[in-house]
Amino acid sequence: MPTLTFPLSRIEGHAQVLIDVEGGRPVSVRFQAMEYRGFTYLVQGAPAEQMPVLVPRICGVCSTAHHVAAVKALEDIFGVSPPPLALRIRELLMLGQLVQNQATSLFIFTMPDRMGVTSIFQTEGVSESDAGSAGLATRALRVRQAGTDLISVAGGQFIHPIKAVVGGVSSGIPAEQADQMRAKLVAALPVARELFDAYWEMSLALRERIGTWGDDAPACYIAAVGSSCPNYYGDVIRIVCGDGTTGPAFPAREFRSYLSYEEADYSYAPKTSFRGQVMRANSLARINMAQRMGTPHADEYLARFHAAFGQPAHAILLFDLARGIELVYALERAIALLAEPLEGEDTAVPHTPRDGEGYGLVEAPRGPLIHRYTVEKGLIKTAEFIIPTVHNVLAIERALRVAAERYITPQQVNMELEHAVGRVVRAFDPCIACATH
Repeated sequence: MPTLTFPLSRIEGHAQVLIDVEGGRPVSVRFQAMEYRGFTYLVQGAPAEQMPVLVPRICGVCSTAHHVAAVKALEDIFGVSPPPLALRIRELLMLGQLVQNQATSLFIFTMPDRMGVTSIFQTEGVSESDAGSAGLATRALRVRQAGTDLISVAGGQFIHPIKAVVGGVSSGIPAEQADQMRAKLVAALPVARELFDAYWEMSLALRERIGTWGDDAPACYIAAVGSSCPNYYGDVIRIVCGDGTTGPAFPAREFRSYLSYEEADYSYAPKTSFRGQVMRANSLARINMAQRMGTPHADEYLARFHAAFGQPAHAILLFDLARGIELVYALERAIALLAEPLEGEDTAVPHTPRDGEGYGLVEAPRGPLIHRYTVEKGLIKTAEFIIPTVHNVLAIERALRVAAERYITPQQVNMELEHAVGRVVRAFDPCIACATH
């Protein structure tokens, strides 16, 4: 039985797709994470209060989400509630990661698929008459830079932020610094909208060319945001069923009561399901749950999306359009927050360390991220990381099988399959570095 192997690029980490073919038909499709990180074991015995600076090393892309989740897990153990100003600055930190990640995924990872190139940097010589492509890489990096700058302002530094501390944040944001950052975001917003408008049209053209948006069978959706207005800081985990009906909502500490969690014998990335059903996390899950975004331009895009594709929308290439809506929202929301005073109030409250078990939940760009720690004598006894990508593994494999059945026949293997495999996986924006512990 021959096996087709597809190494993956333009994702975070190392993975490949294996398709077993028999009798000219695909019989098995596996999404294989090939690296093992092992942070579950690396942090055992570490002083608990060092976790917020240790766990961002899990991933340079997702370091912000791990930083905040770690702080929230310790605050759960210690019984600490941060003051309002600290929560606003933490929200800015999460928004900065959303801008940085969604700009990267949209314009650097997946836009080349829309344009039929391997890199947006191949478009730099395009004529200025082609407004959708001219200076594409420069404009994309400018938007992404706005996100990294916001992370630095709200988190103290971009890679491996340090500003969130147990009980709050280490300092406020001076008015002059906030004003400068706000000006950068105001300048980045129209660039992001222009790029997203072009991306939307490219996606429609791709759909016309290949004749599909990909796997469009219903799935359950999981996210830790509210339905009326997004809050990526994380509250409770919510499920929406494939027909759009509302499923359960539960705190992070109850996730095993609702989700099945299993290891794979062919991959270092585990997989979850909801009552045996395929789940999807990430941008499409959040947009399917949203009734409004709460900012002007993002609300316009959301209404356009729901009118065009329904609610819930299921086709996988719509993940990317959902990311664009969130990119615009994050810029608009951060602009509004930076207009408020971000200093002159308490930024942290005192706390007394204690032993126990705690959970930290945030809505990372890729979905709900849970940290669970048990602390004994001030040291980490056990640590568990429930990574958003694991919620998508079953959905990734189902979507890959749909693509394989489309392009593999007894007569031939259509070479479009190689492109389809990349489009499918990148639509979910997996983070393999995070998912393998």
